[in-house]
Amino acid sequence: MEAHDAHVNSEESENPGAAPYGNFINYSQIAYNVICYLGYTFNPPENRLSLIPEALLQNIGFTSGDGERVLMLDVGCNSGDLSVALYKHLLNKEACTSDSPRQELYMLGFDLDQDLILRAQTSNPFPQNIQFIPLDITDDTESRAVLQAFLGKFGCSRFHLSTCFAVTMWVHLNHGDAAFLSLLSRLASHSEYLLLEAQPWKCYRSAARRLRKLGRSDFDHFKALKIRGDMAAHAREHLEKQCSMELVQCFGNTSWDRSLLLFRRQ
Repeated sequence: MEAHDAHVNSEESENPGAAPYGNFINYSQIAYNVICYLGYTFNPPENRLSLIPEALLQNIGFTSGDGERVLMLDVGCNSGDLSVALYKHLLNKEACTSDSPRQELYMLGFDLDQDLILRAQTSNPFPQNIQFIPLDITDDTESRAVLQAFLGKFGCSRFHLSTCFAVTMWVHLNHGDAAFLSLLSRLASHSEYLLLEAQPWKCYRSAARRLRKLGRSDFDHFKALKIRGDMAAHAREHLEKQCSMELVQCFGNTSWDRSLLLFRRQ
C-alpha cells in the first residue's frame, strides 16, 4: 500500500514514484534503488497536519476527557511516522508525551508491507494506544475479519475516524476500477468519518512513466482503467451515491495539489 508517499523536488514533485505499491521506505532493494535514483525525500507529516485542525475530534463530536474511547484507523500507514504525528496532533502536543498519552484515543494502522510495519512497531512511542499490523485492504475477507476483531475489543461497530492518505491510486493501478470502488466502499463501511486524500490523475501518469523508464512492466490495469480524470470527484461521487456518506468539509489542498476531504456517514 502506498501510504503517505514521497515526492521529488522537480516538476513532478507532487507525484509518486515507481514502487508498484507505493511502499516508499526500502521495502525492497529495487524500490530503494528507484527512490535513490529519482532523488526522493519524504513528505514530512507537517505538510498534511498543517491543514488538519487540532480540534478535529472535538469538531466532529468527540470531546477529549469525557471518558469516551475514540477509535481511529490509518489505512496504508507506511512506517508509522504520519500516524504517530497525527495522533499527537489531535491530542495536542503538550498533553501527549511518550510517558503519558491520553487514554481515550486508540489507533490501528496497517500497511501491505511487513518490513514497513516492523519499523512502525519498533519506533512506536505509544504501544498501549497505537497498534501497527500488516494487512492487505484488497483482501476483503481477511481485512474485514481483522478490523471487526479490533473494533469488537472496544464494543464498537465502526471506527470513529478513518484516514486514507494517498492510497487509492495504488489499489486502482494494481487491481483495477472495481477494486478502487470496492476500497472506498470498504472504508465507508468501517467508518463514521473518513478523511480521504486521493492522488490526482497526473500522479497515475507519472507512476506509469517512471516504471517504464526503469524498464519494468507497466501496471497491470493502467491502460484499461475507465475511471480517469478528477479522481477526488470520482471518489466523492461513489461515497455519496453508493456508500451513504456526505462530504462535510474540504481542508484545502496539500503543497502537491491533493485535496483532504472529510466525509461523514449519513
